[in-house]
Amino acid sequence: MRIIGGKLKGIRLQPPANLPVRPTTDMAKEALFNILNNRFDFEVCSVLDLFCGTGNLTFEFASRDAENILAVDMDYGCINWVKTTAKKHEFNQVEVRKGDVFKLLKQMTGSYDIIFADPPYNMPNIPQIPVMVAAQKLLKPNGLLVVEHQSNMKLNSQPGYTETRKYGNSSFSFFEFV
Repeated sequence: MRIIGGKLKGIRLQPPANLPVRPTTDMAKEALFNILNNRFDFEVCSVLDLFCGTGNLTFEFASRDAENILAVDMDYGCINWVKTTAKKHEFNQVEVRKGDVFKLLKQMTGSYDIIFADPPYNMPNIPQIPVMVAAQKLLKPNGLLVVEHQSNMKLNSQPGYTETRKYGNSSFSFFEFV
């Protein structure tokens, strides 16, 4: 896993091999950050990373000096890895929380500039993520929800949908709520 931008650009992080994850590819991550970089000033962004796994996106945002980042995952090994790595690289703006994303979304208050969700591809309730984010008003004005999913899944009928970008077997669907 490589950091592609920011103050740690180029470093490789080696998460434990036994984590139950499917990290976003460098190619897809670079394309995503090209899109986000044209829209956001990361230094004043609050970010919510749902299903953070290895922290691939969390660390990318932290390397680019995002103001604050909440990383959420259910797996204890993933949570420990992200906490340890954030501390090692002095990413003090990273908060890590263990929990079920869907339960957490029902209880959350506050709002974020960017919400990134990379659920397991076999999870049946992926289409509920935009619905829940909209219902809880978790995005700030001009905020963006990005859901990574298998390219054969269509999320274009979900509230706030704006577009999908395809990168091989993975796609990013974008959502905005007014």
